[in-house]
Amino acid sequence: MGKEGLTELLVAIERLKGSKVKEEIDGRIAELKQCPDIFSELCFCILTANYTAEGGIRVQQEIGAGFLELSESALASRLKQLGYRFPNIRAKYIVEARKHLAALGKIAKWDGKKAREWLVENVTGIGYKEASHFLRNIGHEDVAIIDFHIINLLARYGLIGKTMNKTNSLNKKRYLEIEKTLALVAKRANLTLGELDLYLWYMETGKILK
Repeated sequence: MGKEGLTELLVAIERLKGSKVKEEIDGRIAELKQCPDIFSELCFCILTANYTAEGGIRVQQEIGAGFLELSESALASRLKQLGYRFPNIRAKYIVEARKHLAALGKIAKWDGKKAREWLVENVTGIGYKEASHFLRNIGHEDVAIIDFHIINLLARYGLIGKTMNKTNSLNKKRYLEIEKTLALVAKRANLTLGELDLYLWYMETGKILK
């Protein structure tokens, strides 16, 4: 890890912490801790794999209770109507995920890393990024959401090697290696991993979503 790059990144984060961005991020973290519907958030994270967060939010708002109530074919049809990119396979994943509804409330109370392993092993369509995203969105702040935005930023600051700058090779080992780097940045910035993600995402996109 390049010390110069780390210093530059920490300076950039501190600058944002001294702006209105901090208030917005603090507010978003508080909102996420009050998540009223964890199954809807799981479905959102299934939908956002290889898709945009903004698109996932739009679809989530449009479908609402349909995640639990619609048949697989009806859900696929609705996703297609909404212009969603992968209507059939994601409808299948969501309907399959319903069998875990009771378990979600229990695992939501676990340590984030333990809960993430359970999700990856048991929920079809959920990998490390999606599981981490889901957990952050229901109030956990001890796991990192690693997507191409985060990878590009870390590579630009010299905090990960160029060989890691490829999302298609992000297996479990690489994911956890990058997460360790992010944990170090978070510690130095006096942030949780959940907070850090929002700061880094804002740095890359100019947006604070979820």
